[in-house]
Amino acid sequence: MAPGAWNQIANSGAVWSVAAFAAGAVAARRVGPSVAAVVGLCAEAGLVVGYYGYAEVARDGMGSLFAPLVWVGAAFVAGPLFGVAGVWWRGENARRRVVALAALAGVFGMEGLHYALVLQYAPQAWACLGVLLLVVLAMGRGLRERALTLLASVVFSLLAHLVVDKLILSALLG
Repeated sequence: MAPGAWNQIANSGAVWSVAAFAAGAVAARRVGPSVAAVVGLCAEAGLVVGYYGYAEVARDGMGSLFAPLVWVGAAFVAGPLFGVAGVWWRGENARRRVVALAALAGVFGMEGLHYALVLQYAPQAWACLGVLLLVVLAMGRGLRERALTLLASVVFSLLAHLVVDKLILSALLG
């Protein structure tokens, strides 16, 4: 049975990227992009360790090490990427702000595409696409920046779907 449409956002892989983005955005006034990349990595890795630590202690074990290792691998990619995106979003360079916000929105778009095309869970797909729109509208600066971010987030969503669903997941799952 498919999870609830909005309920699944709490269990979303995309929502984990928000932690690294927020960590980078908070650190933006004090550090540069290279430190923000480390901050984002620590945020993501901390989420993985916390989640699987909880699973091991409170939920009768985490099972195989395969899933935690995959998620740690993802943390080493997503953490620095979204940590730097958080810094860029807080900056004054309009192009970097668009790219940063489109990356954050695009990860929700990618998940929406996964729900629609792979799992065929239409309500969950719409929820993810709704989050994409909320990110763009709530966090963009001005109409032009929001329009460019929306366009870029659609492109990022499609590219990320191709990379993650078609290349990585098919390689991992055979």
